[in-house]
Order: sequence, then structure tokens, then C-alpha cells
Amino acid sequence: MKLCIPTIGTEGLAAAVSEHFGSAPCFTIYDTDLNSVNIIENKNINHSHGACQPLRALSGQDIDAVVCGGMGARALINLNQGGIRAYLGQKGTVQEIVTAFAEGNLPELTPANACSQHGCHE
Repeated sequence: MKLCIPTIGTEGLAAAVSEHFGSAPCFTIYDTDLNSVNIIENKNINHSHGACQPLRALSGQDIDAVVCGGMGARALINLNQGGIRAYLGQKGTVQEIVTAFAEGNLPELTPANACSQHGCHE
């Protein structure tokens, strides 16, 4: 399974998790089967609310789930339509998020708990 975790930096498993999906500087892709990390730069970091296109950066990555601190409903719906589930994991490092995910400790993100504006989960 491939998890996409929005991150502030490029430190792999030690990278700090970004608070919001579309505004993250990077996306760290963790493959649970191979125990490997791939880092992708988010070239659409500066955008108005509702206008982010992070899925373009992730095109071709075949991710199964996104774990993030928050995401707008439109991005969530687009992910879900592509067969990708999203989970809430707000703080820590990629390693901490991977561990929490493996233990089943992350709630699923739904339209009811999606963000309605930038800064909604700070």
C-alpha cells in the first residue's frame, strides 16, 4: 500500500507532517510493502482556497491513501472518486504517521470533517 503524506521537508521518515494537503511543500510517498520513500515537490503550493491541484503532482504515483491534517471537501471528493481514501493525522513525523496508520489509529476523513477554509485546523 502506498501512503501519501504531505510534508514540510524532504527528510523521508523524519520529515514533519504539513498541516494541510494542498499547501504542503512536498508529498512523501511511503510504500508499506517495500518500506520505501519517494518525495515529490508540490509545485502548486501558493493557491487560493479551493484552487489547489495537488493531484496533478501525484499523477502516476498509484497512491492508495492520503494521511493529512486537513483537506477541503473538493479535494477529498476527487480523491475518493479515484479510489483513494483519506485519513486524519495532524502532527508529528512521517514515521509517526506510518505507525499510527498501521495500528489503525487514524480516523477517516469525510466531507463532514473536511476543511472549509485555510487555517481551519490550526
